[in-house]
Amino acid sequence: MTSLSLHPHRLTRAIQLSLLCLLPAVATAQESTAARTLDTIQVTGTRIKRAELETQVPVQVLTREAIDRTGYTSVADVVQHLTASGASLSTKLNSSGNFGFPPDGGGVGAGAATVDLRHLGPKRVLVLVDGIRWVNESSGSGVGSSVDLNTIPLALVERIEVLEDGASSIYGSDAIAGVVNIITKKNVQGGHVEVQYGDYNLKGGGTTGVDFSFGKSGDRAQWVVGASYFKQKEISSAEYKWAREPVPGTGLANGSSATPGGRSVFAPADGNNTYGGLCPLAKDDSGNPIPGSATCNITLPNGANYAGTGFPGNFIPFTTANRFNFAPYNLLLTPNERKSVFGQVRFDFSPSASGWFRGLYSERKSANEAAPEPIFLGTDAGVYNDWAETKLVIPANQRYNPFGFDLTTIGPDANLFLIGRRPVEGGPRRYEQDVKTWYAAGGLEGSFEVNSRPWSWDINAMSSQSKATQTNTGSYNIKHINQALGDPAACAAIAGCVPLNIFGGPGTITADMLAWISPVVRDRSKNTLSQASANITGELADLWAGPLSFAAGAEWRRYKGEYYPDPITVAGEYNGVPSGITVGSYSVKEAYAEFDVPLARGGFWGKSVDLSVAGRYSDYSTFGGTGTGKIGLRWQPADELLLRMSWAQGFRAPSIGELYGTLSRFDATLVDPCNNAASTTPKCVADGVPPGYEQVNPQISVVTSGNRDLQPEKSRSFMAGAVWSPGWAEGGSWASKLDLGVTFYRHTIDGAIQAPDAQAIMNRCIDSRDAVACASYTRNDRGQIVRFEDILANLGTINTSGWDFTAHWLLPETGWGQLGLDWKATWVTRYELVNESGQAEPKRPGVEVNDSSIPEWTSNLTANWDYRNWNASWSLRYVDRLRESCAGANGFPICTDSAADLHWLGATTLHDAQVSWRTDAWMKGMKITVGVNNVFDKNPPICLSCTLNGYDPGTYDLPGRYSYARLSLDF
Repeated sequence: MTSLSLHPHRLTRAIQLSLLCLLPAVATAQESTAARTLDTIQVTGTRIKRAELETQVPVQVLTREAIDRTGYTSVADVVQHLTASGASLSTKLNSSGNFGFPPDGGGVGAGAATVDLRHLGPKRVLVLVDGIRWVNESSGSGVGSSVDLNTIPLALVERIEVLEDGASSIYGSDAIAGVVNIITKKNVQGGHVEVQYGDYNLKGGGTTGVDFSFGKSGDRAQWVVGASYFKQKEISSAEYKWAREPVPGTGLANGSSATPGGRSVFAPADGNNTYGGLCPLAKDDSGNPIPGSATCNITLPNGANYAGTGFPGNFIPFTTANRFNFAPYNLLLTPNERKSVFGQVRFDFSPSASGWFRGLYSERKSANEAAPEPIFLGTDAGVYNDWAETKLVIPANQRYNPFGFDLTTIGPDANLFLIGRRPVEGGPRRYEQDVKTWYAAGGLEGSFEVNSRPWSWDINAMSSQSKATQTNTGSYNIKHINQALGDPAACAAIAGCVPLNIFGGPGTITADMLAWISPVVRDRSKNTLSQASANITGELADLWAGPLSFAAGAEWRRYKGEYYPDPITVAGEYNGVPSGITVGSYSVKEAYAEFDVPLARGGFWGKSVDLSVAGRYSDYSTFGGTGTGKIGLRWQPADELLLRMSWAQGFRAPSIGELYGTLSRFDATLVDPCNNAASTTPKCVADGVPPGYEQVNPQISVVTSGNRDLQPEKSRSFMAGAVWSPGWAEGGSWASKLDLGVTFYRHTIDGAIQAPDAQAIMNRCIDSRDAVACASYTRNDRGQIVRFEDILANLGTINTSGWDFTAHWLLPETGWGQLGLDWKATWVTRYELVNESGQAEPKRPGVEVNDSSIPEWTSNLTANWDYRNWNASWSLRYVDRLRESCAGANGFPICTDSAADLHWLGATTLHDAQVSWRTDAWMKGMKITVGVNNVFDKNPPICLSCTLNGYDPGTYDLPGRYSYARLSLDF
């Protein structure tokens, strides 16, 4: 792909200014570059090289100057702040210990950063580098199905082109929501060094970045090499006041029942012995005590150890005040260190043929942290582990059993319902990733003429791999825990086994005990992508309104993915999230054709009318063949106005994790509709809930798994829009240029691959006794949910639509410089996800749910001022207000309306500022930049339904002001 050039017509120049947000200095640089480039170019969204920059679909182009003005230090941060972007993994939204294993088999993407367009998910966004696919991420915890943008250093980026429209007929699978095409630096003369340091006003979070590149461009050869280093330090959740409670403003009401003091729920050997009221009898519907039904629900006073005087000793009833506050152990910002080296070369063999090669190696070290891992044992544990649920016996003679009788989970005599212990002695869970990515690609390209008509061709091949290991400390071996709590003689016969004091309170689990139950868990995963393609484009014939252009080609790809959990996980001994081995591969062969048909030039239809038609056929080794098509219309009635529309089919093939992922578990935070007083309602009684039922733990384990029978998702996309550059606003006293744009979009996805939302399943079962929903989970005779299955299927339909607005206003140049204003906004009018039962899931515009949201309005406005060697910019980033359920805050003053179960997250506007100064007096140029993001230190709105840190990190920036300084040097 060659660099952008300007078309001589006034409208095209205006449109380019609007799309690129260029100011006069940048426009001048572009014009000087254009004189050295081809008359035809290739832009994202079409394979046909053409002179017009504006095609049938809108492409947002982020120039290097625009990227630098953001102050961001990664590709992910840049694209995640587009108004059309949704929530996706980042250093703010990344927590191995709390996310579990999602049903797509991709793991948690620990340390990765992805991009989501139109809120359709990262898996439905295709990421290209110079028009060629990039390998999917690997995190050590699964087979990822989206690209980790952290593997692409910002130092090699010339610009980023973002197509926010379906493009499967042009690029194949995954381009349902759009395409992010990262264009690398090629025409480089000399060297460039850039050093940046930034920090938050919270404790920690310092970022350091160093980028270097050097290149030469001669008559026949161009080459560039470079290196990049980035390091970001972590910020603890304890630094943000609203992240210091499980749900802000609720104290310990939503804390964990697994505590340092331990929580024990069991039936005493004598079912009539209430131990002075500590273990009360259950009551019947009339409120009368039921003989033999005594149940203990006990703990130790906060901070206290067992007194050792025999049961009941100093045990007390378990209440909310005894719950554990896990929130301060999380991270607001995860640490991340990245190193990259890259290089590429292009050589012209002749005026009409050239070859190129590109290579990259990247290494990332990152980490996540979570509260000390809870140990849950008993029939109500619901952790899908037989060692904890059906094989545990704590005999009366176990050294640390204070009750004087056996506790068992086995058979009809089971009397141990729950033990919840948080071994703070072992420290927090820590997940550390080491990810290595390499990429090599090369190709040949050239041009020729047929009957004086220009044609171009290219062939290329690529091979890439991302390989990761993840090391987990602070977790436990449930088999060893079982042995340490079991028969003392059996434990003594096992080398290394040390009896475990699980009832003794904080500080009573010794180093020897930890050594027996605390393994170092090592997981590894790998993603490999190989690809080869050939393309040709040119003019077939002259029609009544101009040349008939076309592009055609063929492509072959092979994907391979592997995930190997630690052997103790495979053996079912891991206390944390279980998972199995995933290994799979598939290949695809594709062919496509695209035509650009001129329908009219001049006359009644104005300046021009052009039709584009494209089709692609893909043959997958997993499910067979599928075809997609696209049609677009471009109408330019006059130089000042462009109208365009397109309709496209799309598809997304099931990923390796979705196809071959084995049984694993996700710990979902769910609110049981039958908890407490609701337990006696007819609907809850019908669900098998006994009177007085109390949900033991808000985290319920959900089993997930891949499905080899999955079929590809199918989509339909429609786009219509206009770009207007009024002549009366050009060269006037109040405007040098004014460009306005509007685009309507609509996406429909059928057979969306997903697991049903667990909370929605439970609510649907209770509300309507839906048979499919009620079959998804199982309660035991105490009402506790002990099995919840959530297997992937082609069961969803997604409909979303909305509007994009753009405006670029360039004021006349004065003695005080020149000011330009750029505005981009997205209005989401519809987002509806219909489940397998034909009912809409709760996710929709203006609603915060499941730790993510779709704001109805998002908007970015930037004012940019140029004066001689100075540049200053001020940006406003706006997120519309959201509504959510009060969740665990219902009844607390922090909830906006407890009676209606409604809480509002207010509209938020953040201000960013940057000033830079450049001089050519030293070497080839030096530039000093200072900036502040979130100038007024505005905190994100409090989120009551979010499970971590008191706010939604996928929608809002990290709390706190971020200040940075950058030094750039050309030589």
